[in-house]
Amino acid sequence: MIVRQFLQWQRTASAADRADATTALARGYLYSDLSPDDRAATEGALIMVLDDPSPLVRTALAQALAFSELSPPPVIVALAADQPEVASWVLEYSPLLVDADLVDAVATGGPQAQVAIANRAPLPCAVSAAIAEVGTAEACLVLIENAEAEIAPVSLDRTVARYGHLAAIREAMLAREGLPAPTRQALVVKLSETLAGFVTARAWLAEDRAQRVAKEACEKATVSLVAASPDSEIPPLVRHLRESGQLTAGLILRALLSGNVDLFEQALAELSGLSLARVSALVHDKRGNGFRALYDRAGLPASPYAAFREAIEAMREGGFVGDLGGETRLRRRMIERVLTRCADDTIADIEPLLTLLRRFAAEAAREEARLLCRDLAADEEVEPRRAAA
Repeated sequence: MIVRQFLQWQRTASAADRADATTALARGYLYSDLSPDDRAATEGALIMVLDDPSPLVRTALAQALAFSELSPPPVIVALAADQPEVASWVLEYSPLLVDADLVDAVATGGPQAQVAIANRAPLPCAVSAAIAEVGTAEACLVLIENAEAEIAPVSLDRTVARYGHLAAIREAMLAREGLPAPTRQALVVKLSETLAGFVTARAWLAEDRAQRVAKEACEKATVSLVAASPDSEIPPLVRHLRESGQLTAGLILRALLSGNVDLFEQALAELSGLSLARVSALVHDKRGNGFRALYDRAGLPASPYAAFREAIEAMREGGFVGDLGGETRLRRRMIERVLTRCADDTIADIEPLLTLLRRFAAEAAREEARLLCRDLAADEEVEPRRAAA
């Protein structure tokens, strides 16, 4: 009887009144002790409301039913395909929508629908993958900021590939707990590319110089990232560097000249296909008989070999002990030694290597000066405090 009266009354009622009545009818369906016949009639009335021409009424229906597992599934599915302000309620909150429904909504819905789905808690990997693949930048940002979203590493990498040039995306990803080291390195690459494009577009630097500066900054950041990463994350990071074409002789030489032996050995193991233990034994062999064979097997170019040879010789003599900067900063004394020895070498095509070593030497000198000035400034601050005490 009540349902029949509702259906007759709604024909002439205003949209606002219909919205209020719809909310009451939906709540009655969810929380009242209805007989089977009354429940069936009420569900039919709710289905009829889906045809109401006013979004205000359908939004009221969505708000009333979105949070309950007892809502009629046909109504929820229909509301999920409605216009964005209506569909967003059920897309974000309804427990009745399965992964396939959500993935389809990501592919066919607009930006507002994608944002609503990205904000669901919890959010399974399959849906996160769909958002990472086709979602808007805003949807991907909401997804990354959703602490209850399960995001596979491949989806994180896909997000970086699509939107890593956006500062908001980079900041949100770096703030996400447990971000894999390869993804962090990919963000570094995106940042360097963005900065290079920025200064080139404004004619502050020539394009080739901007690209070189960005590349060197990226390599420096990569060495620092490896030094700060747990041992378990270094192999996948090195594998990522190889697959992305970044595991170059220049990066490996920088790692060695920075004292980052872990990255140096992992890189050689990745390139040569030998075990890490075998690579480490060849690198640290004082006779030095096997390193050339290891170097050639790794497929590294012939011209930088002299620099690697001299750096390893210095490492064996303990040249890395006692330097400041951990495993992230180029060692000035080490580079100067390698540069001097290589300058006396008679191998062909040595000039590009010498140019690279000179840049390394200049960078190391600047870093050393910064550390010295920082320490001097710290001493100047301490002395007045001691005098006052």
